[in-house]
Order: sequence, then C-alpha cells, then structure tokens
Amino acid sequence: MPRINWDQAGSRFFEAGVDRGVLFTTGNPGVPWSGLISVTEKPSGGGATSYYMDGQKYLNVTAAEEYAATIEAFTYPDEFYPCDGYGHAKTGLYATQQDRQSFGLAYRTMVGSDSDPEDAYKIHIIYNALANPSERANQSLKDTPDTTNFSWDISVMPNLLSGFKPSSHLVIDTRQAHPGAVSDMEDILYGTDSTESRLPTFDEILTVFETNSLFVVTDNGDGTWTATAPDDLGAITMTDSTHFSITWPSAVFLSSTLYSLSSS
Repeated sequence: MPRINWDQAGSRFFEAGVDRGVLFTTGNPGVPWSGLISVTEKPSGGGATSYYMDGQKYLNVTAAEEYAATIEAFTYPDEFYPCDGYGHAKTGLYATQQDRQSFGLAYRTMVGSDSDPEDAYKIHIIYNALANPSERANQSLKDTPDTTNFSWDISVMPNLLSGFKPSSHLVIDTRQAHPGAVSDMEDILYGTDSTESRLPTFDEILTVFETNSLFVVTDNGDGTWTATAPDDLGAITMTDSTHFSITWPSAVFLSSTLYSLSSS
C-alpha cells in the first residue's frame, strides 16, 4: 500500500449551492421549484446513550435519527398551495388554515474540488414532507424595496427501506454512482420529451442502480441466453465479428470446454 498523500490533486472536495428543485405532490407530475434560496438540513436525535457496569462504560447505543430541514425561497410553484395550508375554493380564491398536504422534493447540491469547482453534484430526494411556515412580515415599500423571503420548516414520515432503517432522505453522489444510473434517475426526476417528471419509490431507485451496475444473464427459453453489462465495465468484449469474451467473477471455466455463467 502506498503512503498516505494529503496533497493529491483533485482530492480536496467542498460542497456549495442548491439548484434544480423539483416539487412532487400526490397524483401530479413533478414541477420545477424556481427561486430556491436554501435547503438547510437539521437532523435531530441519533445521540448515544451510555450504559455502565461496575463504574465502567460497557455499551453505547445510538437512538433513532429524524430528518428535518428548512426550505427558504423567493417564491414557490402554485402546486405548493395545498402543502402550505391553502384550500382552493374558486379560481384565484383560497382559504388558509387548511390541512396541509404532504409532498416530495428533489434538489441538487454541487460538489467542487481544488481542480474543478463544479467537479460533481449530489441529488437529494425527500419523501413524505409536511411544511410548517414561519412568520411572514409584509412591509411598506421603500426606495430600495426588499423582497419577501418565504420559509418553511419541514418534518417527514420515514419510508420503510429493505435492508436499512426507515428513511425519508436519499442522496445520489455522482462521484461514485454509475453514469448510466445517474442519467436514468434524472430522466425519472426531471422528465423527458416523452415522459413526465415523477417521484420514484426506493425500490425503483434500487432497480435503476442494479440495472446499471450488474452483470445480467437471461435465459431466453429457446436454448440461448443473453448477457448484458454496463459498457464501461468491459465485461463483454467482441474479439472478432462472431466471437466474444466475458470477464466477470461469475464467469468460471469448469473445464476446457465447459463454463458456468451466472448473474451477479
């Protein structure tokens, strides 16, 4: 193993900024949230409880952690009205103090490095959020008017995640995720020319990542099979126009003429 190097180029990362906000309300496609100023994450809980025996600490147990955040924005999409406690009475007429609807939110934070200020980014996905608005001061206009900033504290109801503790906040780090998985996720979250933006389930996201990172063998049922793998992994290469080679841990030669091939 080489000695640790603290000054390797491109290894000093930092995070800054927030953009590409998308609001997801029940039964509706995602809509852009323009005017986001900040999303301040404020997790609570998760502290450790210490246990002692004979005057010695013998156990540390961490409590469950809850996700919470504060959203600040210059403005918000019309679709957010029901989430802010506005009930739609007639076109352009709203009644306040109504039950607030839950919503989902996606946003992006930038990841820079010493070699590239826009080296990568993280996509954040929030589920089952409820908004609690802060006070809003409506002031007289002055020679240099100030805009009104809107702010909401949000709490969440965690989803059950297979193999993990319940969570309502998922993060996709593009420095590590397969480019195909990132592209497919952005097509789901932001929409395409032929599909609407939508909020995927955790299982759907897992499927996207598995499809873009696994070696898959499919029995076609007619004596043939199909093997697929991400292009950039180099698992399947054509040696000539009719022959190919497969390099993968699950491709094992049993003899000079027999081999075993299975999905990863």
